[in-house]
Amino acid sequence: MTLENLNIGFAVTGSFCTIAEAMPQLEALVSLGAEVTPIVSEIVYSTDTRFGKAAALILRIEAITGKKIINSISGAEPIGPKKLLDALVIAPCTGNTLSKLANGINDTTVTMAAKAHLRNKRPLVIAVSTNDGLGFNAKNLGLLMNSKNIYFVPFRQDDALNKSNSVIAEMTLILPALSAALNGEQLQPVLL
Repeated sequence: MTLENLNIGFAVTGSFCTIAEAMPQLEALVSLGAEVTPIVSEIVYSTDTRFGKAAALILRIEAITGKKIINSISGAEPIGPKKLLDALVIAPCTGNTLSKLANGINDTTVTMAAKAHLRNKRPLVIAVSTNDGLGFNAKNLGLLMNSKNIYFVPFRQDDALNKSNSVIAEMTLILPALSAALNGEQLQPVLL
């Protein structure tokens, strides 16, 4: 697969326990020749957690992509009118971001990036990671799965016995899902 001459946005939201799994996929995008625009939610940009320091993550993402991170609504807004991206990946995508996208709420850097990007009828690829994907967020998941230009990285329950509503994307399938989305197709099976 080659992604040369394609401009791919890579947005990260606050599912802190799965961010590390998404980073090798970001590296792979760059190694395949994509021009990657990094985008992070305000929470990711400013929050230290048991999974790591925000500043270290920002430095890593900027080192991988060679670009400054977009971390504000005003910074993300030009994505639409300037048609900056061929595709946008959100990995990981929290239940909060999922619900905002499904309900047209635009109050974060990542939701602005997605809204701005979708106006150009180009693919948005979502790698969901949420504890309530089969609970309160199931309706939002279903709504987005039936929305034009929105595609999902195949996902599964991550701990059916202890967290029966929790779903997580198989991050190693980000590139195949992106490739399929660029061809207007949903990578199957979507439910692993």
